[in-house]
Amino acid sequence: MTFVYCTGLMFSVYHRPPGRVSWQSLTPRKRNGYDALVATSSSSVRISPTAHYTGYTWLQHGLSHPAFATPTGRFLYRALVPANKAMAAAGQGTLDGFLLARHHLIDALLRRAIESGQVSQVIEVACGLSPRGYRFAQAHGDAITYVEADLPPMAAKKRELLARAGAGAPTHRVVEIDATAETGEHSIDAIAAGLDPARGTAIITEGLLNYFDPASVAGMWGRFARALGRFPHGLYLADLHLGEHARPIERVFAGLLGVFVRGRIHFHYPDAPAATVGLSGAGFGRPALRAPEEHQDLIGPVHVPSARAVRIVEAWLR
Repeated sequence: MTFVYCTGLMFSVYHRPPGRVSWQSLTPRKRNGYDALVATSSSSVRISPTAHYTGYTWLQHGLSHPAFATPTGRFLYRALVPANKAMAAAGQGTLDGFLLARHHLIDALLRRAIESGQVSQVIEVACGLSPRGYRFAQAHGDAITYVEADLPPMAAKKRELLARAGAGAPTHRVVEIDATAETGEHSIDAIAAGLDPARGTAIITEGLLNYFDPASVAGMWGRFARALGRFPHGLYLADLHLGEHARPIERVFAGLLGVFVRGRIHFHYPDAPAATVGLSGAGFGRPALRAPEEHQDLIGPVHVPSARAVRIVEAWLR
């Protein structure tokens, strides 16, 4: 899939040491972007290059507020426009196509759960620069409670960005989380305990699971299921990449990205049936994997070669 090729370019641009960059070879616009990139990489709040890129992708496609887009994201996005266009013209998958298919289907499944009356509280784990909380809070107001959660430095940054966007309220807040913690004030259980036990609740992870090994993902899913058990309806939404969709080039890129995050990138399950067995074992009574290209009635047209790279978890607790 080409989204891997495109993201690989992002990896090389972001990690090129300053001493090896020919400053004269950069246009003024790219010089400004590179300055922002270096400044961000040395700041106290580290935001991954993929988060920068996706944040700007959402803005470019009308899904976000300008406050959530960064100069680094703009630099990376513009740097990859030629590659995305070339691959789209060749009928191959693109990074934008993959990200949009993933994001739109998670949005649509969450919206359906809210409109059905089954869900009125949401916890988005590893929210990063995602605009989903902002958009859903704007659309539904006090009818829902939306909790965005991330590691402390990113949570503080997200609060700052929401304030800049004129958002944030008692029903839309940002908290610190450690998704690997079994107990404690930053655990998913503690966050869920602070919500109304009489209201249906959804937990979302987007772009997170493949950074964790299978045992960690199984533990995370188990904690999510237990946290949702206190509510009348519990829903888990996530994206998942399966081994059956990972060609050699994807696996090569996964190794490169793993160097950046100082860990391995994982394809946890060979296919959808195996993944649903894993979700069932974690405690989800009605797990399903949805293909974005098969749900264009919900999300509109998608770039099919890109959408085939990802499956969306829609797992109801009972």
